[in-house]
Amino acid sequence: MKKIKLLLGIALVGIIAAAYFNYPKLNLISGYASKSMASSVFIADREPVDVILNDHEMPLIKLSDCEVSTEDNSATASVYGLMPRKAVFKEGLGAVLTNDEYEKHNFDIIPNRFFVKDTLPFPFGNNGVKDTVLANVDYDKLEVAFENAFKDPEQRTRSLMVVHKNQIIGERYIRGFTEDTKILGWSMTKSLLATLYGILEYQGEMKMDYKPFGNEIRMKNLKSNITIDHLLRMQSGLAWEENYFKISDVTRMLFLDSDMTLAQRNKNVIAAPTEIWNYSSGTTNLLSGILREQFETHQEYLDFPYQELIDKIGMNSMLLETDLMGNYILSSYAWATTRDWAKFGLLYLNKGDWNGERIFSESWVDYVSTPTVNSDGVYGAHFWLNANGKYPDISKDLFSVNGFQGQRIFIIPSKDLVVVRTGLEEQSDEQFNTLLKEIIRSIQ
Repeated sequence: MKKIKLLLGIALVGIIAAAYFNYPKLNLISGYASKSMASSVFIADREPVDVILNDHEMPLIKLSDCEVSTEDNSATASVYGLMPRKAVFKEGLGAVLTNDEYEKHNFDIIPNRFFVKDTLPFPFGNNGVKDTVLANVDYDKLEVAFENAFKDPEQRTRSLMVVHKNQIIGERYIRGFTEDTKILGWSMTKSLLATLYGILEYQGEMKMDYKPFGNEIRMKNLKSNITIDHLLRMQSGLAWEENYFKISDVTRMLFLDSDMTLAQRNKNVIAAPTEIWNYSSGTTNLLSGILREQFETHQEYLDFPYQELIDKIGMNSMLLETDLMGNYILSSYAWATTRDWAKFGLLYLNKGDWNGERIFSESWVDYVSTPTVNSDGVYGAHFWLNANGKYPDISKDLFSVNGFQGQRIFIIPSKDLVVVRTGLEEQSDEQFNTLLKEIIRSIQ
C-alpha cells in the first residue's frame, strides 16, 4: 500500500509540475487558435468547422476549442476552458488579438484602396485569364507534376499555379478552395516588406545605408551602426529566438504584444552587424515600425503598401493585418488569392516593370537575390535563394518567397517561370526540387 501511495504521489507531483510549466503555453495555444479562426472566417470566408478539422489539426493547437460570433466578428478559443483568448476582425485591418489594452486602440483609421477597372486578363488585370496554349509546353508532362503534387494527402497541398511567359499554364485547387480563396502567406509577407523598401529607394526616399538607430544616443556604439541593409539581410547582430514550438521571442511577439515593432527594437546587441546571420520575424516588424516613421500620418503609412504596390499591380484580394497599435504585421500576416500571390512573383520576374510602369528599380531584384554573408547562400534580402544549390536540379538563379507550412513563390528567371504552392504542410527541399524539376521538364 505504501508503494502505491508513493507512486500516486510521484504521479501527482508530475502532473502538477507539467501543469505549472505548460500553463503559460495555453496563452499561446488559445491566442493562435482564436487569431487563426477569426482571420480564416472573416477574411477568407471559410467555415469554422473546416478550419478546426484542417488548420487546427496540428500539435497543441488541436487541443483548443473555438467559438465564432458574427455579432462582433470575433473568435474565442480556450484549452479545456482555460486561458480564453479573443480575436476580433476589423474591416480593412484584419483580425487582432485582444488584451487588457484593447479598448484603448483606435480602429477607425483604415487603409484606402486604389482599385482600377478590370479591362485586362491575368496578370495585368483581373478580367479572367488568357485561353492560350503555348507551343513550347508539354501539357501532359505538366499534368503529371500536378498529379504528384496533390496525390499524397500528407503533403496537404491546397493550391498550385504555374505561370510561364506571363500566362497561367497550370492551376489547381484542393476541394473547398478556388481562385477566389484568400490564403495566408505567413512569412511570404516578409518579401512584401522588402519590396516596400525597394519602392522607397526607387522614389529617392530611402537609402539602404540609412541608420535607424543613429539618433539614439544611448545606443551609441551598440545599435547606432545598424543599417536598413543589415536588417533586410537579417544580420543586424540583435538577439532573437525564432522558435514556434515554445515560449520564445517570436511567439510572445505574435500572440502577446500590442506593439509588435518593439520586440526586436528592445533586444540587446550580441554581435557586430554582418558578423552573424539570424532569421528573425522581429526584425521584419521592426522594419515595419521604421517604415511607419517615414510618413507624417498613420493614414499615409496605411495607404502606402496598397497605393504603391498591392493595388497598383492588381493584387486586389490582398489584405495586410495590423497589430493593436495599427502597425502592419509584415512578418507574417498577408492574405491573398493564389493568383495574386503569383502576380507578386511576376513583378520580380519582370524586374520591377508592371505592364510598362516601373514599380522599383531593376537593380533591386539583383539586390534582394544577392547572397547575404554567413547565410550559406540561402538568403538574400528578405528573399530565399538557391545560390548554394539546395535544389540541385534547378538553376541557381532561382529565388523564392517562403512561408510557414510550405507557402512558396518560386521565381526562376532563366525559365521565365513563376510557381506558387500553398498548403498546410512544410515540404522538404527534396520534395520541392522534385516538383520544380517535373514542371521544368514540361517546358521546352
